[in-house]
Amino acid sequence: MSELSFEQMLEESLKTIRTGEVVTGKVIDVKEDEIVLNIGYKSDGIITRSEYTNEPNVDLRNLVQVGDEMEAKVVKVNDGEGQVALSYKRLAADRGNKRLEEAFENHEVLTAKVSQVLDGGLSVIVDEARIFIPASLVSDVYEKDLSKYADQEIEFVITEFNPKRRRVIGDRKQLIVARKAEMQKALFERIAVGQKVEGTVKNVTDFGAFIDLGGADGLLHISEMSWGRVESPKKVFKVGEKVTALIKDINGEKIALSMKFPETNPWANAAEKYAAGNVVTGRVARMTDFGAFVELEAGVDALLHVSQISREHVAKPSDVLSIGQEITAKIVDFNEADRKISLSMKALETEAPAEEAAEE
Repeated sequence: MSELSFEQMLEESLKTIRTGEVVTGKVIDVKEDEIVLNIGYKSDGIITRSEYTNEPNVDLRNLVQVGDEMEAKVVKVNDGEGQVALSYKRLAADRGNKRLEEAFENHEVLTAKVSQVLDGGLSVIVDEARIFIPASLVSDVYEKDLSKYADQEIEFVITEFNPKRRRVIGDRKQLIVARKAEMQKALFERIAVGQKVEGTVKNVTDFGAFIDLGGADGLLHISEMSWGRVESPKKVFKVGEKVTALIKDINGEKIALSMKFPETNPWANAAEKYAAGNVVTGRVARMTDFGAFVELEAGVDALLHVSQISREHVAKPSDVLSIGQEITAKIVDFNEADRKISLSMKALETEAPAEEAAEE
């Protein structure tokens, strides 16, 4: 048996490698854009920046140190310069795809940071494997602008897995729908008509406000916002504001709310405050041709008929009164059942001469 030369023995001691194989090596040099690995082969392995990470312009010296041991995938046995081209990113992606396949089969909920906001949806990366979440599956409501999700961690499930076509689809919407259904069920189990609830103003319209009760929205109609008159809900409520309301009615999944709390009902002691003969002060709230409606307090209006404004002839209330004007009048009628109060300014005028005569 002939003796082998040192070079032959060294070459035979070095392993052979193939494209696609996973190798382990020790870092012997790190540059800004390149990592050099001793992989026990006749040539060193090279991992370029683009084959290490998806982040552009990153300095590899901040991520890898000489002496580190790492695995990589063989891209080319000879990169043209006698070295082995390796990829850390592709190995991680392969393992990431395996991770995604398991998550897909097990319907597992994954969490990842949004790496890109695209025109048609969001892109997230799990172990270097990319998942696309279409805009229609980002939320249970239409969202025109997805930029708020940039760099945010979100939860999703894999609903389509086809790595050969590089098609891995995520779905966040079904998680939101499922959680809302659970919250809605729990909410309806604990609420009842007449109960006070706390919520957050979700949306304000001309006819009312929608209050998020944590599982379902309740409608607070403009007519239920106060015992008094509300001209515009948008002047009273702001989105995000915390409110306490009363459940007025529950009809299926619809919840009607009210802020007319019984303990603050101005008509509760109105019979005593506004008994016939009492003199009161109020503010002119609105006018018609036949009279003016005077607000005595929030939720309590009284009618000042045109014939009761003055002893002198008044053709229409707007000739002598104005909206917002404060007036003093005498209550001439109180009807608690119909919640109607009648006023007279003329009654005070006719009493004045009599009082003066009595003093004389």
